[in-house]
This record gives sequence, structure tokens and C-alpha cells, in this order.
Amino acid sequence: MQLFSCEPIAQPLAARLRASSLEEYVGQQHILAVGKPLREALEQGALHSMIFWGPPGVGKTTLARLLAQVTDAHFITLSAVLSGVKEIREAVQEAKQQAAQYGRRSILFVDEVHRFNKGQQDAFLPYVEDGTFIFIGATTENPSFELNNALLSRARVYVLQSLDDTALQQLITRALHEARGLGERQLSITSEAQELLLRAADGDARRLLNLLENAADLVEDGACIDSELLGNVLGDSMRRFDKGGEAFYDQISALHKSVRGSNPDAALYWYTRMLDGGCDPLYVARRVVRMASEDIGNADPRALTLCVSAWDVQERLGSPEGELAIAQAIVYLACAPKSNAVYMAYNAARRDAQGFGSLEVPIHLRNAPTKLMKELGYGDEYRYAHDEPEAYAAGEDYFPEALMPRQYYQPATRGLEIKIGEKLQYLKRLDAQSSKQRRAVK
Repeated sequence: MQLFSCEPIAQPLAARLRASSLEEYVGQQHILAVGKPLREALEQGALHSMIFWGPPGVGKTTLARLLAQVTDAHFITLSAVLSGVKEIREAVQEAKQQAAQYGRRSILFVDEVHRFNKGQQDAFLPYVEDGTFIFIGATTENPSFELNNALLSRARVYVLQSLDDTALQQLITRALHEARGLGERQLSITSEAQELLLRAADGDARRLLNLLENAADLVEDGACIDSELLGNVLGDSMRRFDKGGEAFYDQISALHKSVRGSNPDAALYWYTRMLDGGCDPLYVARRVVRMASEDIGNADPRALTLCVSAWDVQERLGSPEGELAIAQAIVYLACAPKSNAVYMAYNAARRDAQGFGSLEVPIHLRNAPTKLMKELGYGDEYRYAHDEPEAYAAGEDYFPEALMPRQYYQPATRGLEIKIGEKLQYLKRLDAQSSKQRRAVK
């Protein structure tokens, strides 16, 4: 049998450049600058359990490691993707052993903690309470939605932000000049390529360094990385867009609010951002239909028809024709008169339907398809609207007897709802006249 010797696999550039001290750490000065909360806790030696919430590649794992280093704590790491209750128990035993043998406290770092289920998250609680370890969780998802209240109440949440261009430029400089980066090779980068790299990184340090390393692998020692080479490396690279994640909901929220705020330009920007990130246009089409009902409603009923048509175009023709039709619908919604009157009326009616229980349908509104039902009085005294003056049974009550008549729908004074409101006011005057006449007869 022939044996082959293999060279050790070099660590990726992002791993080689991981900060080894707080002074090397870039970004997150809103929590680490002098006088800021986390820096204060470190200087006072009051390390506590915490959650790091932020997008990928902003230094959550690195910061956790540095906290252990600064406080001389034993560092234990788990990945919620690969670990379960068994690994949690092993981590607990390791922390207890460190305390018993060396009198050393431990930090348990759990990456992607949002992927642990409720039972797995609960498994940490007793050991956080008794101080077996200091818990640090990292997540890209909103902790309010993904983590148990019990765990959240025992940990402070720190929001980590995407890295700005200044921080990313520091990493590029370090990568090109430090020996542990690409410094063993003489490489440079043009200003145009650097701008392209910063845009492609999208605030993600790991992505920045991976792209830079890929580009460096394609050039000779002493060469310059230019925008053409970097463009080939990037290919069809996409912006940050985690379907189902925090960025996903933030961007669709921004689109919806731009439409509601009558800003077609911002609405188009967020729409194209989502497409650029790989969002399914059909998802946007469904949400646009929702916007038509929620924010435009009867102020311009054509909006809903246009949005459904755009959805149909996307399903029938696909891209790019469908995407353009959806863009047309988005611009129309943003420019249309706004009314949430139907949306508010629907929610108010639902609250009454849920709050008053199963109220009986009044006898005069019931259907009477059989002889027995007619004998029981079903449908008696029902007034057929088409037989009434102006096809309106003035004064008729259509609510359950135990529920006073309500007015859920309050038309806005915009668009077609101006006319709708005038019509409803006219019908109310007819109701008032009818009530007056009935009282006079009595």
C-alpha cells in the first residue's frame, strides 16, 4: 500500500485574520467604545450572560472568544446546528471540571442559538442560574421571536451592526500587508476593485475576506487585483437576503411602508433589492395584493385588480415580464389614494365576532327552504330590498338581536371612498326618516 504525505490545509483568510485582541477587533464601537455598556462590564469584571444579535460576518464569534480571553475564562463552543442535549450535558460537565480543578469560570458560546428548540434552550437555564457557566448565544434572527422568554430574561441582548466601509477597509489593508493574511505575497488592489469589493461584501467581513482570497488565488505574486478580475470572481453574487430571516422581513416591511407612504421610488428600490437578493417574485406579488386591500382599499378598487393581474403575469410569463408587471403594480399602489378603512372595519368586525360568541341569526334573516321552517316563522317580515324605494329597505336591522347595530366601515375622504361615504350618509338619512315615521305611527 502506497502512502501519500499531505501538506496541512491552510486556514481560510477569514480565520487567519481573526482578531487576537480587543484592539484588533473592528466595528461594534457602539457597544465596545470607552464608556459603552459592554466595555464597562469588561473593565469592571462583571461579565454576564448575553445574546449577540446581528447579521452574518460581523464578529459575533470573534467577540465571544475575545471576552473569554480578556476575562481569562475557559471557552466552550457549541453549534446549535450540530449539537443536541447530549452535547449540552458534556459542556456542563466540562465547565464544572474547570471550576473544580482550576477554579476557573467558563463561557459557553452557542452559535446560531435560535436553531435550538424550546426544550434544548430550557436545558441551559439551571446552569446559567447557578453560575456553572456564562452563557453567550449568537443569532442572526430576532431573539424576541426565536428565543424563550426564560432564557432572554437571564441574558442581555447586544445588537451587532453590519460593518461600515471604514471597518472593511481596515480588514483589506490588514489582509494585504500582515504576514498571517496575504502579506507573504506582494499583492495590491486598485481603488475601483476595492470599491467593488466593499459593495459586494455588504457589511460582511467574512464575505469580504473570502472574496479577496479567491481573487488573490487567481493572480501572480506582485500583481494587482483589478475590477475586471474581481468582477469575474463575483459573478452573480447576491446581496444579503436570508429568506425567512430577519433581513427578509425587514426588507418586505420597508417595501410595504414605502408604498403606504406614497413613495414609488423607495418602493421600487426595496423591490429590486429583494429581487437582487434572490427573492421569489411570486412572494412579492402576494404581498402586493395584500397592500392593495390593506392600504388602498376602496379609495381605488382598481388597485386590487391590477395587482392580481401582475401576479397572473408573473405566473404565466415568469421573468422578466412578470417582474416588470409587479413593478407597475407597486408604483400604482404608491401613487394611489390611500385608505385603510376596509382593513380597520374587517378587524373591528372580527373582534365582535370573536367577543360575542355564537349569536343567533334573527328570524327574519333566516332562509326558509322547507315547510317546517316557514311554519316556524323563518324569513317572516323580511323586506326584499329590490322591492323597496331606491332598492333600499330603510330602517332594516341586519345585526343579531343581542348586538346593537355597529358601524365598522368609516370611508376615508380620499379617492372613490368620498363617493362611497356620501352614499352611506344618504342611506343613513333614509334610515332616520324611516325611524321617525315608525315612531309617529306608534
